[in-house]
Amino acid sequence: MAEQSDKEVKSYTLEEIQKHNHSKSTWLILHHKVYDLTKFLKEHPGGEEVLREQAGGDATENFEDVRHSTVAQELSKTYIIGELHPDDRVKLSKPLETLITTVDSNSSWWTIWVIRAISALAAALMHHL
Repeated sequence: MAEQSDKEVKSYTLEEIQKHNHSKSTWLILHHKVYDLTKFLKEHPGGEEVLREQAGGDATENFEDVRHSTVAQELSKTYIIGELHPDDRVKLSKPLETLITTVDSNSSWWTIWVIRAISALAAALMHHL
């Protein structure tokens, strides 16, 4: 039991996280936890683009909007690599556009909503199967 308490949680700054915004290294923030989803990109039921759109930034609101299943929420915990540095948590109140850098910055706003809608539909269908 002492081993777990001795384990220190790695802290990452927003600047560090923002560098991991491509298919070879895909990190994002959910509820102040940092996730490395690089190996999960191809397995994501909503498609890898959904994750890549959020890469390098805070995806908490979008994750919650999709209403992921309990299984998905538990699976996500296996990809946690650390926490957002406490000094940077205040910065998350700024608009997401200042935090998220995507692989294809030419994407229009409606493309993001179409991807989200398709992802939500896919998640709903998978939940009922």
